[in-house]
Amino acid sequence: MKRIFQRIIILVFAGSIFLSSCKKENGFLDQKPNIELAVPSTLADLQGLVHNQGVMNSDYPALGECSTDDFFVTSSTWNNDGYYDRNAYIWAKAIFDINPGINDADWSDSYVQVYYANVVLEDLPKISYSASQQDLYNQVKGSALFFRSMAFYNLVQTFALPYDPMTSKTDLGIPLRLTSDINAKSTRATVQQCYDQILNDLQTALALLPDKGADASAPSKAATYGLLSRIDLVLGNYPESLKNANNCLAIYNTLQDFNQLNSYAFPVYPDFSPEELLHGSLTGVAMVGFHSNIDSTLYKTYNDPNDLRLAIFFYNNNGQIEFNSQFGTHNTITSSVSTNEVYLNKAECEARAGDVQSAMTDLNTLLKTRWVTGTFKPYIAVSADNALNIILLERRKELVFTGIRWTDLRRLNKDPRFAVTLTRNINGNTYTLPPNDPRYALPIPDNEIQLSGLPQNNR
Repeated sequence: MKRIFQRIIILVFAGSIFLSSCKKENGFLDQKPNIELAVPSTLADLQGLVHNQGVMNSDYPALGECSTDDFFVTSSTWNNDGYYDRNAYIWAKAIFDINPGINDADWSDSYVQVYYANVVLEDLPKISYSASQQDLYNQVKGSALFFRSMAFYNLVQTFALPYDPMTSKTDLGIPLRLTSDINAKSTRATVQQCYDQILNDLQTALALLPDKGADASAPSKAATYGLLSRIDLVLGNYPESLKNANNCLAIYNTLQDFNQLNSYAFPVYPDFSPEELLHGSLTGVAMVGFHSNIDSTLYKTYNDPNDLRLAIFFYNNNGQIEFNSQFGTHNTITSSVSTNEVYLNKAECEARAGDVQSAMTDLNTLLKTRWVTGTFKPYIAVSADNALNIILLERRKELVFTGIRWTDLRRLNKDPRFAVTLTRNINGNTYTLPPNDPRYALPIPDNEIQLSGLPQNNR
């Protein structure tokens, strides 16, 4: 881990000069490329660090999405892809063994985000600011806590076993780096400790952040409630997930009318979608990109010609059904906290609580915006179980290729009703991933194991 953070220092104070050039408030970094000079000294400096889109809103882990059943690739595409991607795609026990000295972006870029956040949190108490800047101070601190929590959450979803209340206090999580000191020893916290840290930081952030951000790159109360709702689903705490979904939508509940979109545009959203509460994007994994095709079984579930997602989400490339609107303006896969997800969280929790009417009302509110005007026929459920099944299928369809499916597989596999075995066919070979398999935790990069002595995941 020490080597990673030595590299991070260079990235933070040198690489970020390039990454932050599009943000005016990051001029502090542009002007001070020398690490000895690049010491934040004002509140604006710290705001520049925490509002760096190129670092804090991008490069979220993609190996989980690479391992899902959202998509497939042909054998020829797989043969020509990178070694890590190929291994993740077939759920190989070893992912990084061919070049164990190389950093993996899913791990290291997330810890870059953690480092940025820790620098801000440590330097804030040392900064002088006026009374008129109190709101800005709070926003910077809340943003740092939010982004650190998001990074920890993404890492736990990728490199730790799915949450199980019976084993969470002994299952190994990820290192919780709470200091910018590169010499601090790294150890793996338990899964429970990881979620406790994430939730505590997000609760603190709630009191500091404004209701809405300046744009979708800035954390806000609405985004924090949305992320909390997602995490509570992972933990199986459905009452809390519902409460946080309601709090989120009470602040911001905008949905995009797909009738107003141009299905031929690429990207569909030249900037942010109006549904995004907090914009994020995945690391650039070639397999999770333009050569990916939607899973054919999943594609058949979009069986209503008036469902505009057929035209907005996908396009036909000489018979191959590829993804479209999931890409952002920088040709990366968008992986955001968005209102469509929050509506689905809310509906799922209501169905699990037996409130069938509310569950279907929320689902229909979302889906009506996806259908040709005047053609949508509201879904009707005859029981709570029926409602839950309908909602989970629509969740799968609505959130396809957004980085959420891996987490949904991990949590839903705990319920035999929704557990699935994943299958790949490559070069005449069949590979499978059964429910609750230990390979649902990706291996920690080999260089981290070698340098830090962290225990490896058992796969």
